[in-house]
Amino acid sequence: MKYLITGANGMLGTDLRAALADRHVTALGREDLDVTDPDAVRAAVRGHDVVLNAAAYTKVDDAEVHEAAAYAVNATGAGNLAIAAAEAGAALVQVSTDYVFNGRARSPYDENEPHDPISAYGRTKAEGERLTLEHNPGRTYVVRTAWLYGAHGPNFAKTMLKLAADRDIVSVVNDQHGQPTWTADLAAQIAALLDSGAPAGIYHGTNAGRASWFDFAQAVFRVRGLDPDRVKPTDSSTFQRPAPRPGYSVLGHDAWTRAGIAPMRDWKDALMDAARSGVLD
Repeated sequence: MKYLITGANGMLGTDLRAALADRHVTALGREDLDVTDPDAVRAAVRGHDVVLNAAAYTKVDDAEVHEAAAYAVNATGAGNLAIAAAEAGAALVQVSTDYVFNGRARSPYDENEPHDPISAYGRTKAEGERLTLEHNPGRTYVVRTAWLYGAHGPNFAKTMLKLAADRDIVSVVNDQHGQPTWTADLAAQIAALLDSGAPAGIYHGTNAGRASWFDFAQAVFRVRGLDPDRVKPTDSSTFQRPAPRPGYSVLGHDAWTRAGIAPMRDWKDALMDAARSGVLD
């Protein structure tokens, strides 16, 4: 089996390389492959059995102004990979996001919940899902994730620790809820999905449980031996941003159970292991 990882130098891409280190992997970063170029994509995919697409335009606020640029990567680029994968007879893993939903739910989103994005970024990622499933039917795995943190890129957990070094008190919103997810856990889960022979379709790749950003920040302080009471709750109106954020991003995990694969572990357990492994250093 030959694997191709796009976006291979990003936070998740780097952990995917580690999770698949014992296999024949071609790892291409943004500088190596422009996913918006269909001819380049065809050439890159040719000869591979599995394509894992971690390439994405992830600047959520910038996408409100530059939606066409976000669409080129998140939708057109994903579609190009799906077309090339179909021509090569390859499976495709398309990494997606909770932003394809409106965030107004009060119970975990089912994998089959219809798209209803409220931001430009969400619209482009929803279209990426649609195109990959349409162009490589029966061989595309859409893995939605959210609230990622890891060793190989900027993220909320590291930002909290930087603020802790400069401020006595850190204010964090407590009216947005989701599932903090360690990229190393997600990469291992994707590898397990590919090895399982599970049917193609939509899976939610988040650590279990739920938290507010305030809960997550307090937990980060706690695992680093800092006083969690230095984190104070506030609400979203305090932080006005160009792109609206989903208020509720908790994703359900029933598809894993149906496929006979254990869902990912609780986010608090993952954070403890991440801290022990130096991810938050």
